[in-house]
Order: sequence, then structure tokens, then C-alpha cells
Amino acid sequence: MIIDFLLKATPGVQGLQPYIPGKPVEELQRELGLAHIVKLASNENPLGPSPLGKAAAAGELDGLNWYPDDVGYRLKQKLAERYGLAFEQITLGAGSSDVIDMVARSFLGPGRNAVYAAHSFAMYAIYSRAAGAEGRVAPALPPDGDMPYGHDLDAMAALIDDDTRVVFIANPNNPTGTWLDADALHAFIESVPPDVVVVLDEAYTEYVSRPGFPDGVAWLQDFPNLIVTRTFSKIYGLAALRVGYGLASAELTAVINRVRHPFNVNSVALAAAEAALDDSDFIARSVANNDAGMAQYLAAFEEMGLESIPSVGNFVCVDVVRPGAEVFEEMLRLGVIVRPVGNYDLPNHLRITIGTPAENETCIAALKQCLS
Repeated sequence: MIIDFLLKATPGVQGLQPYIPGKPVEELQRELGLAHIVKLASNENPLGPSPLGKAAAAGELDGLNWYPDDVGYRLKQKLAERYGLAFEQITLGAGSSDVIDMVARSFLGPGRNAVYAAHSFAMYAIYSRAAGAEGRVAPALPPDGDMPYGHDLDAMAALIDDDTRVVFIANPNNPTGTWLDADALHAFIESVPPDVVVVLDEAYTEYVSRPGFPDGVAWLQDFPNLIVTRTFSKIYGLAALRVGYGLASAELTAVINRVRHPFNVNSVALAAAEAALDDSDFIARSVANNDAGMAQYLAAFEEMGLESIPSVGNFVCVDVVRPGAEVFEEMLRLGVIVRPVGNYDLPNHLRITIGTPAENETCIAALKQCLS
């Protein structure tokens, strides 16, 4: 007897397509036998891990037989001091996506809905639908506007009704790199009903130095329904360790922690994240490398006659004028891994992570070859 277990799954799960991460280097080496691979697909820090974080991680290896501190006391205490918050306002997660999942599991379900923008992080839809909720997608701003493909806050506000429980906003947004300035974002959050949770996903905020760019943490005292999520996976270079956090009112945090899995952040990750918070030199080098790399790509795109979406993240989305999946496959054979974003309704775009100068040059050369 053959059982179709998909039909036995909950309705929300039946309609899901799994999240597809960037192609691993090892997999491409096995498939094509290439010795040198440049991976610019997953928005990782090309400078490696924070040196302070790496050293702290190594110091934890002798204790792998012990369960981690389930509270994450030392990391939470340091985050509380960093942001001027109470210990009870912090939720730790296996990456910030884990915290976002906790919000979905806490507040979403059948008969409820979540609101988010088109072209925003795929996990918002996956977590919402897995919880049995309706995902309401607001159309993005037009591609020929001041913020091409950016969040249309008026369109998002129009989708909020009595059954809305969560609104997801990424700033900067992944995969487009678009952003919202402080005045517009603050006014939007102020307009959201106070019983609707607003998730402000700031995974890439450390890369941004643009004037007028908001710091969501400063608004927590104004909005008890706001949770700001951040991660150590991006600028701190600790993606393999999976550690992130959420900052919110103590009341909202207490609810979210009811669904947190025990020991969800391991000892190595806790130690590395705590140390990495002090690695200001590494952060400065990472920002400088990113700024230079972004300029390197924009100059190349202008030379090639390609248009890209304005970005303040550590990645850029470029229109290759052909199906992006085809160009992606051709670049794989040249040993360069980027990210097609057809699943984000951007079929002719590729998302390229900013790498080192040499990695960027290799990617640009491969892109020129594929498009010639």
C-alpha cells in the first residue's frame, strides 16, 4: 500500500514549496569537477568569520558533551547592555529566521492572516502558510519609480484587517536590497493596529550607513507590538553557527518564548556571538569591503548596459535581460555561484553577494562571458 503523506499533511503544508538555499560549493565541485569556486549566492561575509568570534568558538569545543545554557544568559546580558534594554526583552534563535518562525507559531493560524510585500524574504510566506494562516502579499512599487520593487506601505496598510495578526517588513529587503526611510516606516508602524505584531527584519542593518536609515531598536519603547530581528549570520560572519535574536517589549517577548525550542542556540554559537559583538575592527573592514564591492559592481553593470535594483545590503539584484535561471546555470559552469530569483517573481534578475575584490572581478568576467 502506497500512502500519499502529502495528503495527510495540514492544508498549509500541502501548499508549500520548500525554501531553496544557495547552491553549496561542495555540490558544484562534485558535479562539475571544478577546483576553484566563487560562491556569491547566500549573502555571507566574504572576509570570513569575526576573528574574535572564531577564537571564542574554538574555546568551547571541549564542552561539546554538555547542553548549552538554555537561557543564553551571557549573550542576552550583553545584548541588553548594548541596546539599553531589559534582559526580558530578548529572544535568542538559531538565526533570526528562527525568531521569525516563533512569531508565526505564536500568532498565526487558520482564520488569521499575515501581510508582507512582494519580493520579500521567502520565509515569511512559508512560516505563515505552515501555521495555517493566509499570506497577503502587497504589490511592490513600480520598477520605474524612485524605489524600484520596494515596499509599497500604502498597499500593505490596505491589506490589514481584523484577522491580521502579523506584518512582516525587511529593511533592507532581501532579495532586492531596497529600503524604507525612518519617517515613512515610523508612520506606517504607527498606523498598524496596536494588537497586530510588526516584525522588522533588520538582518542587514549593520551594512547600512545611509542618512535617514532607521534603527528599529530605538522605537521599541513607542510600539509594544514591534519586534526587531537581527542576526550574526551576515556581517559577523557566523552563518554556520546559526544564531540571531529578537528585541521587543517584555510582554511580547514572553509570548514568543513560549514556543521557543529548548537549547535552540548551541554553546559554540553563544560564545562566538558574544565575542563578535566586540569586533568593531572586523565590522568596519566588512563595511568598507562591501562599499567598495558595490561600487565595483555598479560600474561594471553600467559598462555592460545592465540595470540593477538600488541596494544598501551586502548584495545587488541585476536584470540580465534573459531568464536569470539560464544565466545562473551558465555561470555555474564557469565556477561562479550566484542566486536566481525567479521564485521572488524576478525572473530576469540575479542576486549577487558582494565578495572580495578578486571574487567580484571573477564574477563580473563570468557574467560578461555569459551575456556576450
